[in-house]
Amino acid sequence: MSRTIIDTVTRDTRLCISLSGRPSNIGTRFHNYLYDELGLDFVYKAFTTTDLPTAIAGIRALGIRGCGVSMPFKEACIEHVDVVHPSASAIDSVNTIVNENGELHAYNTDYQAVADLLHRAQLRPELTVAVAGSGGMAKAVVAALRDSGFETVTVVARNRETGAALAQTYGFEWQPDLGAAHPQLLVNATPIGMSGGPDAEALPFPEAAIDAAEAVFDVVAMPPDTPLVRAATARGLTVVTGAEVIALQAAEQFVLYTGVRPTDDQIRRASEFSRS
Repeated sequence: MSRTIIDTVTRDTRLCISLSGRPSNIGTRFHNYLYDELGLDFVYKAFTTTDLPTAIAGIRALGIRGCGVSMPFKEACIEHVDVVHPSASAIDSVNTIVNENGELHAYNTDYQAVADLLHRAQLRPELTVAVAGSGGMAKAVVAALRDSGFETVTVVARNRETGAALAQTYGFEWQPDLGAAHPQLLVNATPIGMSGGPDAEALPFPEAAIDAAEAVFDVVAMPPDTPLVRAATARGLTVVTGAEVIALQAAEQFVLYTGVRPTDDQIRRASEFSRS
């Protein structure tokens, strides 16, 4: 089904953007759907950049209202904003920038989305967990796991410096690879499985580990049915997808940008439209 998102753009239309290493249409369609649904004079556009400092300076200089931040910019952008709010400072990772009259405020809505989805999926805190990755999204995941009561968590990352530091910060263990371990919950917080990337068809965990798991949580949103999600679904495991993460975190971004909170039904429809 086609839908006209916006009829006119004027000088008063407020612009929101996203910065990502591999831009997709998911956020663009989600936000623009809700702007249209709620009659808001906003428009949303996805970008990438090879010059992050200048891109963020452009947000300030051009009066861009808000910016969603995705891999690989979530940590690097911190030094270029003015105010880092607790949701971002607690994990040194930003996924949302809001321009308040030239002052750039940084937040992280990923953390709350992950915590909410752990609860919704009824994933028990006594499960053993492996988290692949040590970047900005991995920080949000590990922090949410800790604050949700999970105690037996291993950060699996080839980068010893960042992986060990992340694990130590939250009182967990680090390993360079999963080895022969068989955790009950597998969480992918890397770009493995992301469409358009070099590992689009790869699995972040060995098949033997997926065979032994009870649940899989993949933060990759594009495509929603990543190789890991497909493998877990075929085995009948509990599955949480990146599409669910992006819908919840985007809804909170929407509120920060506009001051308007959509209903749960509006968020659901916007999420469905974003993936159609």
